Amino acid sequence: MNTLKAGDSVPEFVLLDQNGLKTSLADIPTGKRALIYFYPKAMTPGCTVQACCLRDNMAKLAAANVEVMGISTDKPEKLLRFFEKELLNFTLLSDETHEVAEKFGVWGEKFFMGKTYEGIHRISFLIDEAGKVEKVFDDFKTSNHHDIVLDYLQQKEK
Repeated sequence: MNTLKAGDSVPEFVLLDQNGLKTSLADIPTGKRALIYFYPKAMTPGCTVQACCLRDNMAKLAAANVEVMGISTDKPEKLLRFFEKELLNFTLLSDETHEVAEKFGVWGEKFFMGKTYEGIHRISFLIDEAGKVEKVFDDFKTSNHHDIVLDYLQQKEK
């Protein structure tokens, strides 16, 4: 797995959002950063905790000029159910072919309950206004992901 690193240019992509609309990084308003977080599967316990913590801290992220986009291999219809059920306030993107996950270097071998399979690794990328990776977050729990991101943003402001 060759994950993007700080300073790398973010690959262009266009994916369908939870409403079936084409969405890309270019849709982020000028002057804003993007937090692109990859997660394995909508409506699973860990992914729900992570998404809801981001939802509950959206005001703080917005105050730091950060837009959030979550990417998984789920179909747009499932993303819409997840979005509506958890009252999410950010965009979810469908990467069914895992092409974007591969470009970011988050698709690879995983192990769970004695089985090996291919899947998305839970990694987040803070993208700066110029479209470069500012920070990679790959060491967190689903319950503290938002805290790790917000702590980084606060440190950058000082």
